[in-house]
Amino acid sequence: MLLAALPAAAQQGATPEDWIQLFNGENLDGWRVKIKGHELDDNYGNTFRVRDGKLVVSYDQYKEFGRRFGHIFYDKSFSYYIIAVEYRFVGEQVAGGPKWGYRNSGIMVHCQPPETMLKDQDFPISIEVQLLGGSGEGERPTANLCTPGTHVVMDGKLITQHCIQSSAPTFHGDQWVRVEAKVLGGERIEHIVNGKLVLAYEKPQIGGQVSNYDPAVKQDGKLLTEGYISLQAESHPIEFRKVELLPLEGCMDKKATNYRPFYVKADNSQCRYD
Repeated sequence: MLLAALPAAAQQGATPEDWIQLFNGENLDGWRVKIKGHELDDNYGNTFRVRDGKLVVSYDQYKEFGRRFGHIFYDKSFSYYIIAVEYRFVGEQVAGGPKWGYRNSGIMVHCQPPETMLKDQDFPISIEVQLLGGSGEGERPTANLCTPGTHVVMDGKLITQHCIQSSAPTFHGDQWVRVEAKVLGGERIEHIVNGKLVLAYEKPQIGGQVSNYDPAVKQDGKLLTEGYISLQAESHPIEFRKVELLPLEGCMDKKATNYRPFYVKADNSQCRYD
């Protein structure tokens, strides 16, 4: 049975102090970089860096993109949570970037561990909350679903196409946008843009296409119940001024001092009664 949806804002009593700041605004402590064609923790071209208190993707040290798709992983696995970012695209796409990479990035959830990615693997096996920006004309909604090495279920049917469009608006220019992904283990994932639900699906699982992977990791049909979180570098500069996480798993005993009303999955081993 699927868990009931939570309000996009307020999260049933969550306070700002309940959110965990994954990015500290000062450095990349707690994060690991994997760029296609390079070993883990080789931050080629200083692609991922901190500037003016923001986590940024920059290509000023590249001559050309060279299909160096990059991901920066938070060094901890999660299962039931909300991940939120506030992002904006800036500047120009690096030379040699794919046409679809224009103002394109993503939040990857339920990622395989970064150390299991092979050197020439382009994307982690994961569920992608695609972040897009508009070109100044036409529609290009953000918070779409893409599925590198994965499938999902919608309306009771297995979805095998690579990308599914959300109902989000298009954000032109360099404006800041808040996108959240509510991840409920292997049950349900929701995409939320500026407080509004724009896409939902169930049963994320391994399957589909991804290149240069370790066959031991790609176990098709395996339900994804937890995983790592990463942010993408796909050839267009982007800034993140906030990367924060609200745990949805914890102590659900109302007598405990660390009970939180927004938890949806109990782990009462965490309960404190001081």
